[in-house]
Amino acid sequence: MKNKSIHDECLYLELSHHTQDRIFPLHTSIVLFLMSYCDTTSIKVFLVSNEDVAGSPLWKNGAPANIPINILSQQELPPVVRSCRLPALVEKDGNFCRAGLAVVLRYIIQRTCDADCNRKDVSELLGFKKTCLKACAEVSQWTRLCEIGIPLAVEGFLRNSCGQRAAIPPEILHLEHKLGEPVRVHNDDKIRRQKLQLLSKEKNKEPVEKGSERSLRCYSEGGADTTRDLKENEDAEMTSLELRTALSKLTVEQVPAVTSREQSCIRKVKTTDLPPLEHVFAEGLYFTLTDVVLLPCLHYFFVSLGDCRDEPLKDLPLLSRWYQRVQEVSGVKKAAANCGIHLLNLPAPLPSCGVPIRSSGDPKDDNAKTTDLHFRGGPRPTMNKLEENGISAKFTPHPYPSWSLDWSSLPVAVNPTEGKLSSERALRKQQQLDNIISIVTKLAKPGDTIVDFCSGGGHVGIVLAHTLSFCQVILVENKEESLVRAKDRCDDLGLNNIWFVQANLDYFTGPFEIGVALHACGVATDMVIDYCIKALAAFVICPCCYGFIQNTVKFTFPRSQKFKSVLSYKEHMVLCRFADQTAVQLPAERKIIGKKCMGLVDLDRAWSAEEHGYTVYVSSMEPDSCSPKNNLIVGSSADCCLSLTA
Repeated sequence: MKNKSIHDECLYLELSHHTQDRIFPLHTSIVLFLMSYCDTTSIKVFLVSNEDVAGSPLWKNGAPANIPINILSQQELPPVVRSCRLPALVEKDGNFCRAGLAVVLRYIIQRTCDADCNRKDVSELLGFKKTCLKACAEVSQWTRLCEIGIPLAVEGFLRNSCGQRAAIPPEILHLEHKLGEPVRVHNDDKIRRQKLQLLSKEKNKEPVEKGSERSLRCYSEGGADTTRDLKENEDAEMTSLELRTALSKLTVEQVPAVTSREQSCIRKVKTTDLPPLEHVFAEGLYFTLTDVVLLPCLHYFFVSLGDCRDEPLKDLPLLSRWYQRVQEVSGVKKAAANCGIHLLNLPAPLPSCGVPIRSSGDPKDDNAKTTDLHFRGGPRPTMNKLEENGISAKFTPHPYPSWSLDWSSLPVAVNPTEGKLSSERALRKQQQLDNIISIVTKLAKPGDTIVDFCSGGGHVGIVLAHTLSFCQVILVENKEESLVRAKDRCDDLGLNNIWFVQANLDYFTGPFEIGVALHACGVATDMVIDYCIKALAAFVICPCCYGFIQNTVKFTFPRSQKFKSVLSYKEHMVLCRFADQTAVQLPAERKIIGKKCMGLVDLDRAWSAEEHGYTVYVSSMEPDSCSPKNNLIVGSSADCCLSLTA
């Protein structure tokens, strides 16, 4: 990534309302808390007011004193930001925008580490392999809970409690439940063996050589009672193992050294028989970005309970303990104080004997009802069942099978070879682009906005922006590396009709006339179709990764009423699984079945769009060899002036 000078970037945060000690929405408070923790001063911050609240000085109580903040109106936002949901961060040239809480937070961490490589406490926030909150909320239950569920639940609780005792939001109860699950961390075998050794010493008061087997047996047969007894003994060495390990990570970047090697009987214990580790922080042993997101939310929740918080805390013993442990992290109290967050000293309540309550919004509840692990079935019975009901894969001939760009006459930076592809893959990519661009070219008219969803390195969007200079093109992609690569290519071309939005699909809200997606994986295809339908936009989509399709918070399968009347969820998953079997090296018969399954899955998608008043057809790319995933789903709204030729 290119080096950025001070204040090359502007951060826009929503200011919906505020009280004496906090700024809403909570996404804004979370971003400001992280900036205070990181001591970030190289990004210019604007609060964007939704109502006439900017004149009151109260909002300053919740803003870090060391970060200059300006007030802005909606009308003053850069054009690209108006197409996104805040928070959003824009580079100086105004065409590259990062939007969404997790994306913006991760970038602030990255910028802090770029400016000071010694901030290990900040770099560790991204967790092992730097993947903390990287998975998008549309598919990750954990990201959705932390990025969306908890902040919204706390905001709703604060609005509705009004001094009265209200029920604990199910999202918070679900988080409490998650903190009670065993922890899995990288290289945890060593730590778990240390724990077994300490369990043996504490339980049996005998040397490990003599008592380890009995200790393991006690743990296996009555592990819950053993763990509960040890929790109650605050002086037991074992109870602090996880905490010592966690805090050492923040200081010396390694787990505490073991004074002596474990005894042979401990080393011989199977990994599956080792005691589980307990949560110290939200994602396990280590303090991460997730804890930064949750702290302001849970703090305001605990504050809102007032003097009557003792009773609710009995149902939240793990969250109460987490809240106190977070305060032990160096820099947290200072950052909180800078943001007007006066952390509480909660009592340590006894754990509730009640059964943990799962969030009503947890998709696992639905999966439990719809997934049968013992179900086995091939594609033929499912396809036969559909055929008996008059349903078979239907492919419309490609409307422009021989259409092709003159690639040799185009600038080098437009060619897919510039996207780090081999010559063979670049040729296939050119053929894929010809198929999509031929249709989009016939649909587009001057002034249209075309969105390249799941754009990756921008192969489709860059060609569209170059060949359709009379249209505005927007690339939407959640992987920064791919989008930066696309921007570098566009800078070389001097294109001024293209924007780059690094965001999950939920955070792009702008109007558009045509949506395209080349090889949108799994449910991403369904999400793009859904976005296009809501915008009354035409779409040209090539699906991919059918095997990744599954029920989510937003979508259930089959999609159309016709398919739902014939197939169950499990039967539809059979089609999806076999739709992925179209690879070149597979036997011809299997590829034929795979192609039929692809056609059926996409026919279901097409019929679902038709239920919303769309005209839709499923076609195949020309030639078929350009990709094993060569289906095209093309649709246009009846209310739109765009027309389809098929």
